Amino acid sequence: MNDSRTRTILALGAAAFLALAATGCDPDVDRANTTPESKSFGFGGDSLTVRSNSADLHLIASDVDDVEVERRVSGTKIGGEIAAGWQLENGILTLSVDCDGVSVNCRAQYTVKVPRDVAVTAEYGNSDVRLSNLGGVALHLEGRDGTVRGEGISATSVSVVSRNGDTDLDLTSVPDRVDVRSQDGHVRLGLPASAYAVRTAAKKGDVTVDVVDDGTSSHSVNVRTRNGDIHISEGDTPRGA
Repeated sequence: MNDSRTRTILALGAAAFLALAATGCDPDVDRANTTPESKSFGFGGDSLTVRSNSADLHLIASDVDDVEVERRVSGTKIGGEIAAGWQLENGILTLSVDCDGVSVNCRAQYTVKVPRDVAVTAEYGNSDVRLSNLGGVALHLEGRDGTVRGEGISATSVSVVSRNGDTDLDLTSVPDRVDVRSQDGHVRLGLPASAYAVRTAAKKGDVTVDVVDDGTSSHSVNVRTRNGDIHISEGDTPRGA
């Protein structure tokens, strides 16, 4: 079979698959239920780890006693199943979406409300992460293939380790320590007015520091990128500035 004929057959097969997915004529075609689902997990600790794979996250500090989760799953598949999971055990909240068979745009979105002043760790892969009003003694994020955007952050210590994706954080109180390491992605920090001991390193990217840089300050800011710009400023700086 020549290459031209092979490409034609593959193209026809792909077109047929898309037609089935669009019309739902095949009995094995399934669509995820996009209606939000909610669940509350009893919680009495002072630290929480959230693990997510292929599911976007929105982590919110709120006036709640337990950990409250809302999820929305979207996508279409032929064969297999569309399944989303959530479980809190030993201080670890595991969130997932799994699409067996052939899937089209299978995704999940989780919104997680945590008690105020809880130290939060988020471990993610192929996920965009949004943070709102998180405080506590520590906020740590580590992941790959996703953006991190945070607002109203008041944690004493903030650290981000990102393999591929931009990091964009606005802090509302002077931190003791900020440490951001990014392999491929821009980093932007908006900090309250104060003096900071700033250390930056960008292998391929521009560095802009618009805060008071005082090496004797007890408030340290350390940002390193391999391929991406670094922008550190006071207050909210428009994204992309």
